[in-house]
Amino acid sequence: MNKTAPTEIYNSHFGFAERPFTLLPDPEFLYWSREHRLAFTMLEYGMMTRTPITVITGEVGAGKTTLLQYLLRSITEDVDIGLISNAQGGRGELLQWVLHAFSVAFDPNCSYVQLFQLLQDHMLDVYANGRRMVLIIDEAQNLTPETIEELRMLTNINSNKDELLQLILVGQPEFRDMIRRPELRQFLQRVGASFHLGSMAQETVGEYVAHRLRFAGGTGAEIDPAAIPLIHEVTGGVPRLVNQICDLALVYAFAAEQPAATEETVRSVLSDGVYLGGYAS
Repeated sequence: MNKTAPTEIYNSHFGFAERPFTLLPDPEFLYWSREHRLAFTMLEYGMMTRTPITVITGEVGAGKTTLLQYLLRSITEDVDIGLISNAQGGRGELLQWVLHAFSVAFDPNCSYVQLFQLLQDHMLDVYANGRRMVLIIDEAQNLTPETIEELRMLTNINSNKDELLQLILVGQPEFRDMIRRPELRQFLQRVGASFHLGSMAQETVGEYVAHRLRFAGGTGAEIDPAAIPLIHEVTGGVPRLVNQICDLALVYAFAAEQPAATEETVRSVLSDGVYLGGYAS
């Protein structure tokens, strides 16, 4: 038997149409746990009510980027979306990031005032054409307090009492801690919708694993439900880590020609040291 590419071959072994557990965000595989539904509801609420600032936070691998991708697929045509995946830098550099996100050409030698005026003019043009602008910043924990305050200033630009720019900021838990600082109280007062996406409970991990197995074309039992407590224990219920250990368990089960990955299979993965997740003991 050719086992040179087990992650591909195990699809045939288990009857999958595609790999059920990958580390890349994929909205097609999104499992709507209670927490993910609430997080997405807050994203939609922020969009529909045109709240100035929406904040979504969660641990690394909690599914924030997947939710963002799902949101982007449902955006109506009258919305101009600007997406910044990892903004860094100080005063003035943020404006360049924003102009790039909305495909607004500018001279890099422009002064801060000129860049601000260029963005404001663009915002007014978009508004005059019956459209609205939404700026999404992923990995917002990389922003500094100074750039966060600069973002707040952008939300002050309005016309006829209408907001010209909405912000959706998505980041790790430390971003939530940052915006609670006293010097950022004005920013926090403009946050109209927020949610913290926590890790999954053990029961939810079981439902999540079965959902992804079935979505990939399996029965949902290719990972024995008896293995779920151990999977939850070593991953802390973080979806990305659950994906990692489940993928490895399926590789091990395939190599042993087993019909399903069992608790013992997962223990073998752990004892061999091939799982490098942050919650492994």
